[in-house]
Amino acid sequence: MNHSQNLEDSKRQAQPLDSKIKELVQKSKSFILATLDAEGTPNSSYAPFVQVENTFYILVSFLAKHTQNLVEGKKTSIMFIEDECATKQIYARERLTIDAYTSQVERNCEIWNTVVSQLKETHGKVVEVISEMNDFILIGIHPVKGSYVNGFGSAYFVDENLEISQHRNNQNHQAK
Repeated sequence: MNHSQNLEDSKRQAQPLDSKIKELVQKSKSFILATLDAEGTPNSSYAPFVQVENTFYILVSFLAKHTQNLVEGKKTSIMFIEDECATKQIYARERLTIDAYTSQVERNCEIWNTVVSQLKETHGKVVEVISEMNDFILIGIHPVKGSYVNGFGSAYFVDENLEISQHRNNQNHQAK
């Protein structure tokens, strides 16, 4: 089998996984958020989101530690993970982890208005209230790369479009 045939086979195998990634994101209303403060201290949190094209948007209070970290550090990692109650194997939960950079969206610009409207539609009337509070800001989260796992030995690198770019390894877990 030649190199181009191997590449073609990999692409064919990735297509069903690409749709599983999209499904995991679509059935999620929030994601886990990891940030670092200026001293390098980690902070984990979560945030409700909407996705517009290839950017995730969150409306968060500047009073929250993770918001300050997002604005100052400009980097984050987010995770979508299968509900524990729905998983067949707790050690092999389906998950998508994305490394990303962040940007703050100016209040009342076209993007702000579009995204806040979608947040209201997705998450309800509470968005109407908090979007009017001065400490709430809109952050765009722009994927750079990531990984998708959907079982033992089934781990893949994903690109900025959240599509499979390659299998993470070609070896199985080793027995003792």
